[in-house]
Amino acid sequence: MKIAALISRSLLGLIFLIFGLNGFFHFIPMQAPTGTAGQFMGAMFVSHFLVVVFLFQVIPAILLLINRYVPLALALLAPIIVNIFFFHALMAPSGLPMAVIVILLWIVTAVNVRSAFAGLLQQKVQN
Repeated sequence: MKIAALISRSLLGLIFLIFGLNGFFHFIPMQAPTGTAGQFMGAMFVSHFLVVVFLFQVIPAILLLINRYVPLALALLAPIIVNIFFFHALMAPSGLPMAVIVILLWIVTAVNVRSAFAGLLQQKVQN
């Protein structure tokens, strides 16, 4: 399981590092989405919200790759991954397989550090 966690952590870090940096430097040519997905991405681009999204991809990716603060990196990536999944599920289904792979990589990585999230799953907090 440790090897699977290492591979999934590394792949997750690489995916988010590459696509996060691509948001800043545009080294992977991508077609602009059409329809609702294009309108959504256009609004995010014009408002500069994508800069924040790309930063929240690059910073946790670096943390995953250097194996530091992995639970924090996973916590920062979780809402990004949820949004990526629903974007592709509802507006641009062509990217859905990659979104599912990213979710699986996140789960395998999170299971390896599940003790760090144990406090979040308490039913009652002791005072």
